[in-house]
Amino acid sequence: MCVPGTRDASIGVVDNVIVVGSGFGGLETAFYLRKRLGKRVAITLVAKGHEFLFKPNTIYIPFGKPKEELVFELLPVFERRHIRFVGAAAEGVDAAKKMLLTSEGPLAYDELVLATGAAMRPEEIPGLAENANTIFTPDEMVRLGESLRRLLARAAEGKRSRVLFLVPQHNQCSGPLYEMALMLDTWLRRQHARSVVDIGYATYERGYIQAFGPRLDDVVTHEFAERGIVGKRRAEVRSVEKDRVTFADGTHAGFDLLVSFPPYVAAQRFDALPSDDRGFLRCDARTRQVEGQPDVYAVGDAGDFPIKQAFLALLEADTVGEHVAQRLLGEEPTAVFDPVSMCIMEELDKATFAQVPLELTSDPDAPVAVRAGAEDKYRVGTGMLWRVGKKMLGAAIPERFLAGRPFHAGTTWAMMHTGLELMETALTD
Repeated sequence: MCVPGTRDASIGVVDNVIVVGSGFGGLETAFYLRKRLGKRVAITLVAKGHEFLFKPNTIYIPFGKPKEELVFELLPVFERRHIRFVGAAAEGVDAAKKMLLTSEGPLAYDELVLATGAAMRPEEIPGLAENANTIFTPDEMVRLGESLRRLLARAAEGKRSRVLFLVPQHNQCSGPLYEMALMLDTWLRRQHARSVVDIGYATYERGYIQAFGPRLDDVVTHEFAERGIVGKRRAEVRSVEKDRVTFADGTHAGFDLLVSFPPYVAAQRFDALPSDDRGFLRCDARTRQVEGQPDVYAVGDAGDFPIKQAFLALLEADTVGEHVAQRLLGEEPTAVFDPVSMCIMEELDKATFAQVPLELTSDPDAPVAVRAGAEDKYRVGTGMLWRVGKKMLGAAIPERFLAGRPFHAGTTWAMMHTGLELMETALTD
């Protein structure tokens, strides 16, 4: 069955845009287009489920936050914003016929935005899946919480434990694991159990949170030293056994609890479209158009930008939304993706803010770097007040999405950005 695009001349709709995915990139794109073009465009959102998960805050689940508080129902939002929802899995693209192939049949499009996200492939590292607590889904975070409670019970009996945090090669968003390590230290201290728990951290990266440059490396180095966390850089993993990790240089690290963020792959492969060896769609770096397909875009984790992060997905979505809108209005497209990332690293007792202008490199081991000549935009600061900023983002983004409005392109972000700029001036270097 072929479901054609909606073309209702009575409301001036002449184009049909399909957005695939209900995460940060997909929702921001769909809501941006509705805000920018009104009823002039028909928007269909395709996703397996009709809920939005505020994934950055799943880091709190192991420490007691119910996972249900991070999930938001979207069907009423789509109805209010006149966005057709199709509950289906994307299975392929027939670019010649301009059809998205789904588990519920093909859908015709004029413009297609793929925001299908990323997935984990722990089996790339022998023994990792069997012996580690991984941290990608809410259920995995719940499982980690159970492991931490067992850790606490051991501590109460006076038994010493070793916790090792591990970032293997091909992970493309290491930041949350650093948060988990720092949060664990704070949590254990509050439980009066830190003295009998050794915490280690091993990463394949050249520097801690490598993608975000030397200032973040300095912050993490300082925090690890202050907290007694033993770190190891350039630690490429060879294999994992039930109580130890073996690295490529032949060294080992033992553990009682292993916490890892596995290698990344694309959540959905589109064989008919150009992609890299991990399934991420190859895109024009400036417009996020898939190579050779001017009517197909990749947003967020689905595309080949080397860093997978919610804030960057929002930036890409706004770029794509504006680019599509300009094309549909017959204007010369001027929208360009400018990767200036922002992140707030939680530590439970304080937080670290970073604003990082990025650029692509030709180095496969360090595919992004702090942009040369943009040092004035590279800002880092640590303190208790940054926890307030993180909590504000955790409330504001779901609130905007539940109103059917784009976050980064809206007034809420404009006000928050002003506040963040004031905090940056006072609290960052």
